[in-house]
Amino acid sequence: MNVLNTRLLDDVRQAAAILKRGGIVAFATETVFGLGADATNEVALRRLFEAKGRPSDNPLIVHIAEVGNWHSVASSMPVVAEELLNRFAPGPLTVVLPKHPSISLAVTAGLETVGLRIPNHEQARQLLALAGVPIAAPSANRSGLPSGTTWQTVLEDLDGRVDAILRGNTCDIGIESTVVDCTHDKPRLLRPGAISFADLQAVAPEIIGYSPNITQDPTVNSPGLLHPHYRPHASVQIVASASEADQLMKFGRKSVSDLERHLANCAYCGLEESKLASYLGSHRHFKDLAEYAQSFYEFMRSVDRLGIEHLYCQRPPKDGLGAALADRLTRAAAK
Repeated sequence: MNVLNTRLLDDVRQAAAILKRGGIVAFATETVFGLGADATNEVALRRLFEAKGRPSDNPLIVHIAEVGNWHSVASSMPVVAEELLNRFAPGPLTVVLPKHPSISLAVTAGLETVGLRIPNHEQARQLLALAGVPIAAPSANRSGLPSGTTWQTVLEDLDGRVDAILRGNTCDIGIESTVVDCTHDKPRLLRPGAISFADLQAVAPEIIGYSPNITQDPTVNSPGLLHPHYRPHASVQIVASASEADQLMKFGRKSVSDLERHLANCAYCGLEESKLASYLGSHRHFKDLAEYAQSFYEFMRSVDRLGIEHLYCQRPPKDGLGAALADRLTRAAAK
């Protein structure tokens, strides 16, 4: 691809002007940074896929500033989708709807459905409103790597590949949106996120829960399922506790010097503190589940910057936000 001069911007109007004329711009949301392009502009969308190295069969989520603008993205609004949006939008919810004819099939991976989201992030919504067109925006990172939650990380991945990065605060939630398919008789959870299954059930009791087997369906209409995602260069192993991580890191080391060399090439993160923390190449003890979710992508990035080869991550609780975090960790650890 052509090498670009990526601009770092603080002016939302400048960023919106770039999007209007067919450029691609990275911007913060409450979940992760998105990489935006006009969802009706074929040339811009080709550039976006090329910049990310994203497979063409991986659909994109389309972002708008207000729920009332849904007509520009979808051809119809099922009752259950309207109820979910009334409860959770703006916010970390994506609803899959029948697509509007103006939305490019490149956005939907050839499907007649489209994911719609209204972010709960002031700067992002200002950008979307000023752009005046629906914006397709996958996570702003090279395909397969952990998502970017700071503009500095986005710059590391995409400098010279995108027109601009709109600098913003670190993303508050830190993991991608909950995705619900609303195009069938019963809604179905396609991707867990910060809005939990229990939250969704309170609005739509008939909703079908998430199944990991959904990744085997090539017609699935959600991003982030069919291809490797969220993986650092370091190998990731999920453990039940810090003590299990400590045992695994010490296993088979026959001398003190061998153990010290190995521990310097290991990292750990979780809700418990490792007793080996002072010997590790990197260590992060999160104060609670929200901080774990908000910070673990950036921690994985920091481990890669240090050249550490082995990362041990404590499995989070199964409920609520923990289900979404566990899903991302499982994908990060996949071989």
